[in-house]
Amino acid sequence: MKQKQTKKITTVRLTTTAVLMAMNIALSSFGIPVPGGHLYLCDVVICLAAILLPPFEAFVVGGVGSFIGDMLFYPLPMFVSLVTHGLQAVVISVFSHKVLKNKPKLASGIGVTIGAIIMVTGYTLGKIYVYSTLEYAILKLPYEIAQAAIGAIFGMLLCWRCGIHKLFNDMINSKK
Repeated sequence: MKQKQTKKITTVRLTTTAVLMAMNIALSSFGIPVPGGHLYLCDVVICLAAILLPPFEAFVVGGVGSFIGDMLFYPLPMFVSLVTHGLQAVVISVFSHKVLKNKPKLASGIGVTIGAIIMVTGYTLGKIYVYSTLEYAILKLPYEIAQAAIGAIFGMLLCWRCGIHKLFNDMINSKK
């Protein structure tokens, strides 16, 4: 009986990972126009996935999902996205699942804050490398900060305020 329950948990996590990864790819395909580029909302999905899922699955949603989204729609920064969003997702997941276990909202809040810093730093350094200009990276910095903040705030709101965390845990723990 225990083996059947483990299989169900794996199926739920696999399906959740796939759906969140598809959402990440979809949200990587379009953005809000800002001077010099676009503001993407994929960070909302990355933060939500990282709070819900273990680190490896969070990396798949954040890093691999962003890599595929960039590969399909704008390939120049795809490796920057793989590393930056992958690391962001892993850090958020580790904080959400291993640090302050008896205070999950606080742990998630600390995780998404550190994840936002990783995202802004990673993309700023990545843009310096990809575009070979510090000026362009500095010009985009306010938009990177806005994207990270929007992702962190809305990811937390969806997870905790809208009840997605409770719904996900109920699916994992149900014994049908």
